[in-house]
Amino acid sequence: MKIVQVAAVLALLYLTGCTVKGNTKEKQKDLELPVLQLGYKDTLLHRSYVATINAFQNVELRAKVDGFLEQILVDEGQLVKKGQPLFRLNEAEFKVAVSEASAQLSSAGAEVKAAEVEMTRVKTLVGKNVLPASELELAKARVAVANAKVAEAQAQLEKANIRFAYTMIRAPFDGIIDRIPHKLGSLIAEGALLTTVSDIRSMHAYFNVSENEYLHYIKAGQAGNRIGETVNLVLADGSHYKYEGKIETMESEFEPATGSIAFRASFPNPSKILKHGASGKVMVTSTVPNALMIPSRSVFEIQDKNYVFVVDKSNRVKMKSFVPDTRVEDFILVKSGLSAEDRIVYEGVQNIREGNTVVPREISMQSVMAESAE
Repeated sequence: MKIVQVAAVLALLYLTGCTVKGNTKEKQKDLELPVLQLGYKDTLLHRSYVATINAFQNVELRAKVDGFLEQILVDEGQLVKKGQPLFRLNEAEFKVAVSEASAQLSSAGAEVKAAEVEMTRVKTLVGKNVLPASELELAKARVAVANAKVAEAQAQLEKANIRFAYTMIRAPFDGIIDRIPHKLGSLIAEGALLTTVSDIRSMHAYFNVSENEYLHYIKAGQAGNRIGETVNLVLADGSHYKYEGKIETMESEFEPATGSIAFRASFPNPSKILKHGASGKVMVTSTVPNALMIPSRSVFEIQDKNYVFVVDKSNRVKMKSFVPDTRVEDFILVKSGLSAEDRIVYEGVQNIREGNTVVPREISMQSVMAESAE
């Protein structure tokens, strides 16, 4: 009988232990997570676009005639003024060509005078009926032929002078000289590249805007206002360029391969820091009225759909899908599916499941945006 009583006590103690253990699991503390209250507000969006920086003018200087490079009057990287001599090719044969053309013009002029004298003589004889009238017509024709030869000789002389002028290569505008590939004495063929001149007093930054963002501007009534809008430039080393630029124009067609449209912004470059072919990022700020925006870290995807955990009044979480409008850096603009009344789990979504209860730690959108900007 005592043995039965002892067994009963042991069984009771075992069941009590299991119950306590089970209750411990059930009463495990709920997770404390940051919860964000959504809301509509006019939002300033800062978008960055990879940009290619080009000089206001960047021109290749090429030889227009053949010849030996006789003089190099500038150095690489040198500032030059419009009209300043840069290179000189050997000009001897071009001088000879000018002299020959000038002699041909003189000869043609003499032929004109001889033809005019002959025409005057024939005209007198025709007036006295010594020669028939047809002789006068022939004399006039000879004068016309002689005048045509003069015009041809003048054209040849002008051509010779132009080719002679091509032996001196001058700067087409104020700028900076690029690399000079040829050395003194090099035989330069017509069309050979001598150097490049860049006018970098003002720079153009080209950047591509996606069709989605472009349409967003259109719907917000801002596309036309992009022109003349102030933008900023971030250089390749991450530093901010101290001069602001302005959007000047945009192309009329979308690039088929990328589905984007190119904008052009202009930046002053008084200190000559920016160079042709440099890279950077153009920072564009735009206003989105009555925007509903959520942090990207609050979102998770299941089968190509976007979800967040919404916290109800009893602090129980529930998955809710939404349709995104556009992604801007660390945030997503909501197109539909969420409202300003919703509270969402800001971060830690990987640690909870549908139906879990959480201890909310309320945070504001201002603090989230400030954290993202750091």
